[in-house]
Amino acid sequence: MSALDVFGYGIDLLAVLLLALGLKGLSKVRSARSANGLAALAMGLAVVGLLIQVQPSPTAWLWIAVGTAAGGLLGLLTAQRVPMTAMPETVALFNGCGGMASLLVALAVALFDPSDTTLVERISIVISVFVGAITFSGSIVAMGKLQGWIGTPGWTQSSVRHAVNITLALASLVGGVFMAAVAPEAGPAVGPLWLLVVASTLLGIGVTLPIGGADMPVVISLLNSYSGVAAAAAGFVVGSQLLIVAGAMVGAAGLILTQVMCTAMNRSLVSVLFGGALGAASGGGHVGGGGDEAGYSRIVSCSAEECAMALETAERVVFVPGYGLAVAQAQHALRELAKLLEANGSEVSYAIHPVAGRMPGHMNVLLAEADVPYEQLLEMDTINPEFPRTDVVIVLGANDVVNPDAKTDPSSPLYGMPVLEVDQARQVFVVKRSLGAGYAGIANALFELPQTAMVFGDAKAVLQQLCTELRSQGVGSKVAVAA
Repeated sequence: MSALDVFGYGIDLLAVLLLALGLKGLSKVRSARSANGLAALAMGLAVVGLLIQVQPSPTAWLWIAVGTAAGGLLGLLTAQRVPMTAMPETVALFNGCGGMASLLVALAVALFDPSDTTLVERISIVISVFVGAITFSGSIVAMGKLQGWIGTPGWTQSSVRHAVNITLALASLVGGVFMAAVAPEAGPAVGPLWLLVVASTLLGIGVTLPIGGADMPVVISLLNSYSGVAAAAAGFVVGSQLLIVAGAMVGAAGLILTQVMCTAMNRSLVSVLFGGALGAASGGGHVGGGGDEAGYSRIVSCSAEECAMALETAERVVFVPGYGLAVAQAQHALRELAKLLEANGSEVSYAIHPVAGRMPGHMNVLLAEADVPYEQLLEMDTINPEFPRTDVVIVLGANDVVNPDAKTDPSSPLYGMPVLEVDQARQVFVVKRSLGAGYAGIANALFELPQTAMVFGDAKAVLQQLCTELRSQGVGSKVAVAA
């Protein structure tokens, strides 16, 4: 082993350690930004270490430079232009890119360098192709459904889909077995390889297409885990310790997150993948819900002025941010309102459901943009016992996660799902554009409770009106004194 190889392996080890520290730091909001930079540095070092060990030819260097520039530019443009509301779709797209990368690495080895592969490496190629293809096609479908580009075909809600998916899985198995069984000296097993690629790609589409919008975040989390598994398998194919370690970390983290989300939604993973689509009837699962506005008979609406009057005398106020807040980009207006209330002597906090905004952490990041103190963000288990002593709750675009039917109505598709118990508060104001249903496509019993009033309008506009009304009532002068 040359000195350059030793140096390259040393850089790989450093990259693994930095990546582990980066992933650990991502678990906390305060350290997430620096941790993300640390993980990016780890991946950069990993690339450097690999290049030192491989020592590519001049032609290969050109391809590496072009690929790095193109990928870096696309990543930069994506980071700058994608709004926070589209983050779930972006995560799905990135998962798909990771799966495709692993797939291409395995394909390159299987087609152009099969003679030196061991049985373990051939099995790793099969796993990388199989999981990578499913991850790529499934992620693209998930992104399309979240964007509203792809609907849920009727035939996918019948037993036909199970027969189709089983057939595709068996075809993938046949292709994988033949690939692994072919002796290296016989050359590339082109037929079985392409059977595996095509069948796996179609299987990813077949498994993801029937799933409705309500369950799509769980699927994205699972696909994230798949991308880690594919990367770890690709690591065995090319002999990269970093890929193995990083892939295993991502795979394990994705599975844990998937379990957390299933628990938060009272859905088993089996029911998500095979039991029909919760919210599929809403039409494609487009983010933001939809559904019928009929079915309500006891709705009480009020103006922003009436809501402001209740806030002025409230000692304890809880905000429940939902996807409507994200769509309206109202986080800064919300923070401004919270400052007014705090200066008026109110105790302010934010109730965060595990899947608020359709992704764990989505609301946390959104509110962090507006400098909302992290201590005021309270998880569901912490805030639920506090609602009975809360004077005013303002629900901002949330729907299914505050529906009391999840606790009381066994016939509801939400029954058993842990929800924020805002119905226990003294007064509830729900800020929504309309009475449209959420992801589950059902009416929300909260809207008809006697202590609930609807404030119809765009979340940002309503919050700005509330700030104006509070200042007109003299709250603004208190803020000036406090400042």
